[in-house]
Amino acid sequence: MGGGRKRGRSQRRHFKEERENVWKDNPKRPPPGGEGSEGGWQPFATENPAFEDYYKGQQIVPEEEWDAFMSMLRKPLPAAFRINASSQFYQDIQSQLENDFRKSLETEVSDEHEKEAIRPLPWYPGNLAWHLNFSRMQLRRNQALESFHDFLKQDNEVGNITRQEAVSMVPPLFLKVQPDHHILDMCAAPGSKTFQLLEMIHQSTKPGVLPNAMVVANDLDVQRCNLLIHQTKRMCTANLIVTNHEAQNFPGCSLAKFCPETCVDEPKLQRLEFDCVLCDVPCSGDGTVRKAPDMWRTWNIGMGNGLHRLQVEIAMRGIALLKVGGRMVYSTCSLNPVENEAVVGEILRRCGDSVELLDVSNELPELVRRPGLSTWKVRDRGSWVGTYEDVLHYRKKAISPSMFPSGKGATDSCTVGGSDEVNIDVVDAEMNESGDMVEGKQETKIVTNGSNNGDNANTEEIKQDESESGKVPRRSDETSDSTSIRTEHSSLPLHRCMRIVPHDQNSGGFFIAVLQKLSPLNESQVVEAIKGERSILKDSALKCSNGPGSDKVPSEETSVHQQGVDDSHVLDEQQNRDMDNEISKDKSSEEAKVIVAEVQNDQASKRDKRKTQNQSRWRGVDPVIFFKDEAIIRSIVSYYGIKDSFTLEGHLVTRNPDTSHVKRIYYVSKSVQEVLELNVKVGERLKITSLGLKIFERQSTKEDSPCTFRLSSEGLPLLLPYITKQILYASAIDFQHLLQYRIIKFPDFVDAKFGEEASALLRGCCVVILREGHQDVESISMDPNAIAIVCWKGKTNLCVMLTPMDGKELLDRISFRFGLKIPKVDDGKPSLKSDGSDEQPDGGDEMVDPECVPESKASDMEISDVKEAE
Repeated sequence: MGGGRKRGRSQRRHFKEERENVWKDNPKRPPPGGEGSEGGWQPFATENPAFEDYYKGQQIVPEEEWDAFMSMLRKPLPAAFRINASSQFYQDIQSQLENDFRKSLETEVSDEHEKEAIRPLPWYPGNLAWHLNFSRMQLRRNQALESFHDFLKQDNEVGNITRQEAVSMVPPLFLKVQPDHHILDMCAAPGSKTFQLLEMIHQSTKPGVLPNAMVVANDLDVQRCNLLIHQTKRMCTANLIVTNHEAQNFPGCSLAKFCPETCVDEPKLQRLEFDCVLCDVPCSGDGTVRKAPDMWRTWNIGMGNGLHRLQVEIAMRGIALLKVGGRMVYSTCSLNPVENEAVVGEILRRCGDSVELLDVSNELPELVRRPGLSTWKVRDRGSWVGTYEDVLHYRKKAISPSMFPSGKGATDSCTVGGSDEVNIDVVDAEMNESGDMVEGKQETKIVTNGSNNGDNANTEEIKQDESESGKVPRRSDETSDSTSIRTEHSSLPLHRCMRIVPHDQNSGGFFIAVLQKLSPLNESQVVEAIKGERSILKDSALKCSNGPGSDKVPSEETSVHQQGVDDSHVLDEQQNRDMDNEISKDKSSEEAKVIVAEVQNDQASKRDKRKTQNQSRWRGVDPVIFFKDEAIIRSIVSYYGIKDSFTLEGHLVTRNPDTSHVKRIYYVSKSVQEVLELNVKVGERLKITSLGLKIFERQSTKEDSPCTFRLSSEGLPLLLPYITKQILYASAIDFQHLLQYRIIKFPDFVDAKFGEEASALLRGCCVVILREGHQDVESISMDPNAIAIVCWKGKTNLCVMLTPMDGKELLDRISFRFGLKIPKVDDGKPSLKSDGSDEQPDGGDEMVDPECVPESKASDMEISDVKEAE
């Protein structure tokens, strides 16, 4: 945390590198080489025969809708955004959209599917989500949309709105979040859904009051965690923890398991469980082809097949962490039934009567959705397979029973379970597997390094002549096979799942299933499944190496999978017996798969919890330390006159191991505080990369100041109702001038009395509140619509501690609300020249804490910028 703008730019750079936007090229514009460049410039191809063959065979839409389905997929995706309902300006933004932009953009309608340029999404509550009749490229290129595009960029940057694909907003709505819920977002990056969850828990709270709810946002990749932090920092919340773990191995925190009985305190949190789990798993992403047209080129059959096991692992882990009675939403941005219905079916088979697939057809009735499929096929090596029995024996490591509608054999073979590395290499191999078969020959490139789940292995290129084996039909035979093969029908209520297809409401593709946990899972059944899995995997590897047809499987591939099987035997028989005893002792303990993962780290955890709190268990991540320096806390409370009703004790944390040189202090909610205390007791099992709300920041000056910590702009809305000192109330014109000119000398204020009051304040940080629209000055700070900024009071002037971006946005908002005219900076500009006698806070050369995570919302202006402004 910290380093606001620089780290923010770094994250935005990483975000741009994540996926190239190929729509940005104008088809009519020649390439840089000019007209005479070789081959000329061609529009981006929106064709993939394998894609069309696959989804035709799966009957993803009725035959009469196929042309409309494909036609919509080839069109750029319209942009969409959501208004942050917890923002103090959300009503102003709604009014601006309804009364200004909606009318001014009427002439820009160009799509035959749309009658309006912008419109609220009818299925999103409160008219908070808006659909645009423009793609991202059109917003950038169309001059008539320039002011609207500037509005989107500016308000998105400061957190008033979030630009997000419309269908991506659907899954959090089905969680039915309540103000006291603990929520887990298992695969959270880049963070749009996490931000949406935070909006929900903050929407109904009053200023200065934190909700009891909490969101834990997790992602495996460190760079994606940076994007996640950048996104959520715009929310300015004390109710968020960002963690960095494999979702399928997200750690459990239970005092009964990891802490002696002597440290168990009944009133305290005993176990980390969640009321809601959002399980938006990694997927092939072919539902986003309108937004990312490069998918037409890269899509292949193996992408979905290779991720199926990982998706089941993540979903089962989510169920294990879910409280009884809680909801879990499983979702993907894929249309593939192997990634969707097959995963949900396997969850229901594993969990039995403990989990129910809910019928939510009455919820969000205006959302157009289609029921889940009950029949589908699996495609492997260019051929259709209808049942697991028909899978070639040497492919049964890559194709599992759970991929099929009936799941026959899944209970016996248990393709997913306790091993951390079981067949993870298959994910990468299948994602690089081509679905095209030319004259019966296939070239498959297996790349297993840098996989989605963080495993690394050697890279092997394998060439196989399938026509010689006679096992795989040629391409010319596939069409007839897809209609004549034996298929299965699932007896599970998979029609309760939801599939959103693009041509129904001019959107992307998405899949959603809502599950509810009715009772604890049957631990003994899961234990037997895990043991059976290890046995079957070992037998499968031996058969592949010694059985008939093994000469068709390269020895390198066998060795890779065998290594995965060997690595899965982490526990010996004694540890297995201990695990069974653990389950029998505590029927309310986590499910057996959870215990298997936790026992592996049990000894390390016991060692780690002996460490002092100042030593982090996780390499490269600073520890979370409760800030308890009473002298500093007293000076802060005294300087700002913070009321006793605002509790600081136990809610202040820092990330600096050197407690004598703390530079930033963060505030955490009570729910986050309880999780932190639990995490310390169980040996810091959670790898926390970011948490809390920056509320105070050390500010060094050339002269002594009564308080060495200034207020942070992020924390001001929370703290404002409790501050009684260092407050100024400005007229609209003086407030406007402060935002425009940033530094104003006391005699230059329009309201002379305001300048005198500012001059009389103690030197240091202060708060300036806009007086406009309020009759009773004393009650302004309690008004949820109160507008305030952090400033620095020097000897001769008042300096705004706000970034130019935040200042410009705030200036636009108050001008819209109060009808103020914003003159140009040169018009009537007060004299800002300093006589050199004023001492300004010396913070430009302040060192940044090495916290591994960026401070992505630059809410406090560096003093070096103030000097440049002069």
